This record gives sequence, C-alpha cells and structure tokens, in this order.
Amino acid sequence: MQHRLIAAMRREKVDRCPVWFMRQAGRYMPEYQALRQGRSFMEMARSVELCTQITLQPVRAFDLDAAILFADIMTPLEAVGIDFDIVGGEGPVIEEPLTQASQLGRVGSFDAARIGYLFEAIRQIQHELAGQQPLIGFAGAPFTMACYLMEGRGSRDFMQARRALYEAPEFFGELLARLVDLQVAYLREQARAGVDALQVFDSWIGLLDGPSYRRVVLPHMRRLFAELSGLGIPVVHFAPGSAAFLESIAEAGGDVIGVDWRLPLDEAWSRIGADKAVQGNLDPALLLVGGEPLRRGIDEVLRCAAGRPGHIFNLGHGVHRQTPPSHVAEAVQYLRQVGVAGP
Repeated sequence: MQHRLIAAMRREKVDRCPVWFMRQAGRYMPEYQALRQGRSFMEMARSVELCTQITLQPVRAFDLDAAILFADIMTPLEAVGIDFDIVGGEGPVIEEPLTQASQLGRVGSFDAARIGYLFEAIRQIQHELAGQQPLIGFAGAPFTMACYLMEGRGSRDFMQARRALYEAPEFFGELLARLVDLQVAYLREQARAGVDALQVFDSWIGLLDGPSYRRVVLPHMRRLFAELSGLGIPVVHFAPGSAAFLESIAEAGGDVIGVDWRLPLDEAWSRIGADKAVQGNLDPALLLVGGEPLRRGIDEVLRCAAGRPGHIFNLGHGVHRQTPPSHVAEAVQYLRQVGVAGP
C-alpha cells in the first residue's frame, strides 16, 4: 500500500491533503521535555531508543501523515571526523571552523560506521511504525553546511561563508563539491536503512542573491539531486527565504519544492512549475496563535492549492518552541475536516 504522503509527493491523486510539520518533534512537546531532563541533544540523538521515541512522539500524539527522523543536520560531519556539539540556546558549535583551502582534507571520506546509531534508529523506527506512516530522512544542503563549517556556530549573516564565496571562489566551490559528496553518501545510507522519503534543508540560502545562487550554488545542487534520483524515493527541496530566485530552486532539483509563508502558495507553485509537487506553507506564527486565525490560515493555503494533486500541507518553517501542543492537534483535526482533495 502506498502512503498518502508518498502519493502526493509523486503528484498522484489522494483522498485528502497529507500533513506533517517540520520540527514536529521537540521542545514544544512535554513528552520531549520529560526525556530531555538531564540529557544533551546529542546524547538523545545518538541513542537508538531515545531517537526512536522522540521521532514517534508527534506521530502518536497527533496522528500525522509522516514521521521525520530525530537528528541534526550536523550529524554527517561526525562521519568524516569533524567534531561538533549542539549547545542549548545556541545551536551547532564547531570548535575548529574550516576557513581555508589547506583544511579541505577535513571533509574526507564518509564512514557510515561512525554514525551507525542513526541507521539502526531508522530500522527501529520503521519497525515501530509497522507501515502505518512513512518515515522522512533529511540532510542539510551544501551551502547551509558550509555556513556552519566556516562560521563555527549559528549567525544572522554567516559572513565568513558569504565573503569566501566572492573572495575565494575556488576554495568555496571545492568545499561545496566535497559537501555534495558527503551529503549524497549520507542520504543514500539513510535510504538503504529504510526511509521512505528525503528532505534537503537549505536553511540559509536566502542570504544570497539570485545571480550568486545561479553562478555558485546551483551547479552543485543540480549534481546533488541528480545523484539522488536513482534511489526510488521522493526528495523534497526546502529553501526558505528564496522567493527572489524560486525558479532557480526548482531548477536545481527535487520532486517536491518546499515553500515558506512569504509567497501565496498558488503564486509559488506557478513559478515552480506544474511538474513539481509543493509542500507548505502556513506561517508558523498561526500555529502558535491557534483558533480562528489558524483556521483562516489553513483555509487560505488550501484555497491556493485548489485541490491539485501534489500538495503536502506543512508550515513555511518549523514549529515554534512555544507552540501549545493543543494547537497542533487543532490544526490536524481541522485539516481532516476541510482538506479533502479536489476533483
């Protein structure tokens, strides 16, 4: 039996619009907070049992149409021996940033055994899901990974990477090429372990202008998606903040293009092209607010989608940490009532 979500990703007709939420497992859920007591993020992520529990928490609580693996986009760095940590309130921290060509050798060969816990967790999660919902795996896109690698931590502008893009284009291009190799190997291993779909997050690509994206990043993204095309599972390309060059995002690849809340879904879909499925695009603030504003927002997204095959309901970004779980339940229940597919 094909899952509703997978059918929609392939632009096939479904009985109703499938729904899942980015960051659907995590800090807003009391079940997660109970597990987090006395543990670090990476301690939980590296535990097969805890990773399985956390991945399944929102699926069990809200009866969503998909689970997404509990992990961090930095995880594949561990498979090449680059040390990092996830610091509460700050995010990823790399003690030795990669800032010059002589350090490129640090992004070496992918060793799946170093992160074997993740692939074992995928197998365990699939066993627990028992075919009821699909499991989504994911990775960070090369530009976003380069931002963290070069800055060493989160930033509003990631100026180290953006400066290198212009000042040291050969170095920056080689870094992106190596990160494509890394992420392709990582995502292929997730597929071998049993995920049903994949998502590539280019969380910081909105820092670039369109011409720079096309000139520097697009060729690497084309190669990444081309090398994933033979896996036989759908791939989502999510690039928030890219409204100025959305056509280039679609051109880069992916069976599904994730859309943030800054554009009406119908306008975004028109620019993406009818040959792609789309995912999105409720403003996360509406999920935080709940009630009538939330329902109006859902209605507007569905109105823009117009019942066309290939729409997956999601947020335009992740669930905000202060979101009441009752609002997530409210959104899913409302979508069950009004999200019936059109003719």
